[in-house]
Amino acid sequence: MQIVLCDSADQVGHRAADIIEARLRRGPAVLGLATGGSPSSTYQELIRRHREEDLSFSQVTAFTLDEYAGLAKDHEQSYYSTIRRELVDHVDLPLEQLLTPQGDAADLMAEAARYDAAIAQAGGVDVQILGIGANGHIGFNEPTSSLTSRTRVKTLAGATRADNARYFEEGNVPRLCLTQGLGTIGDAKVAVLVAMGANKASAVQAMVEGPVSAFCPASVLQLHRTAVVILDPAAAGNLSMLDYYREAQKFNDQLGQGQRRGS
Repeated sequence: MQIVLCDSADQVGHRAADIIEARLRRGPAVLGLATGGSPSSTYQELIRRHREEDLSFSQVTAFTLDEYAGLAKDHEQSYYSTIRRELVDHVDLPLEQLLTPQGDAADLMAEAARYDAAIAQAGGVDVQILGIGANGHIGFNEPTSSLTSRTRVKTLAGATRADNARYFEEGNVPRLCLTQGLGTIGDAKVAVLVAMGANKASAVQAMVEGPVSAFCPASVLQLHRTAVVILDPAAAGNLSMLDYYREAQKFNDQLGQGQRRGS
């Protein structure tokens, strides 16, 4: 797990966008897209690079992490609609290449299996963008989720529903969702988790420095082959090994600069 310490939320977005851009410049790519406040600065930076630096998404296939059960794609608060507002409608990613679980499917369990298979059939996710909940969830994998779980139907925790209540009329957040499982997320070639704010500090500390545990689902990223965790100062505030992370980051940045000069 690589820890990247940033000075601001904007810098978090820049560092995450660097990873995504590097993959897109190499040719056709499969992206995993998270919604919510955490990736916002990343998406804003990607939109800027598309408009000002000719970064193209035309060869991208994108899979969203999750979807509320019971919501049609065109519902204002569906994650299909949300990711369109936050990113897709501002770049050149063809809509037919934006794939989400069908929250209004008649058979949710069958839909979860279909979606998991579709990711595999696309060759797997090249770069998966993630946020983290205050309770340590990634996607909608709430605490006690199986560390090897696949895309499935989940019951949302009360804390998660409370966090999302502001987006729904009278706070009526659906109780069920479809989400990529922790095992599905673990199959991504690169996982990029972004976190900002003091309210994420405890979850970040448990993810990075605590034991691998279903009680903190994000801690499964300790087992990931290429996980990059990008943090602002507040989100990193509870980490005990900040000096080591800064030292490693400085060395990795210098190494990367040297490789670029030699390329």
